[in-house]
Amino acid sequence: MQLKIIAFGQRLPGWMAAGVDDYLRRLPRDYRTEVVELKPEARDRGKTVAQMLAAEAARVEGICAVGTSLKVVLDERGQLWDTRQLAQKLVQWRDAARDVVFILGSADGLDPALKASADAQWSLSPLTLPHGLARILVAEQLYRAISLNAGHPYHRE
Repeated sequence: MQLKIIAFGQRLPGWMAAGVDDYLRRLPRDYRTEVVELKPEARDRGKTVAQMLAAEAARVEGICAVGTSLKVVLDERGQLWDTRQLAQKLVQWRDAARDVVFILGSADGLDPALKASADAQWSLSPLTLPHGLARILVAEQLYRAISLNAGHPYHRE
C-alpha cells in the first residue's frame, strides 16, 4: 500500500521535519509513504484567493491522477476520526488495494471543488493548526493506526 501526504508549504522548521520523518521512518515497509511538498501559489500577483486555490487544486489533481489513489483532504470541518476508526479505514483501503493520498492545504485552505471530489474529509481537530504541526499529527496517527492493526503495544487505551 502506498500512502502519500501532499502538503503545501516548504522549509519546515527542523524540529517539525524531524518529527514527520521520525514517524514515517517507523512505518513497516508494506506501507510505502512519501511526503510531497508543494509551493503555495504566490499571494502577490493580483489573483483572487479562489483563483489561487483553483491553481493549487490543479497541481494536486495532477499528482492524484496517477493510479487509483483515494483522496483524503484534511479540513477542520471534516469528520473527526479516532485512532481505531483510522485503523479500520486503513485496513479497508489496503484490502481494496487502494493507495491513499492525504492532502493538506495552503494558508487559505483547499479549493471547494477539490474538497467535494475527495473520497473523505478528515479533521484532526476543530482547532486551526499550523501546517507543519498537522503534518506531524498525520504522520503520528498513521503510525499509531498501523501499529494498532499490527498488534504493536504503541497504542494504549
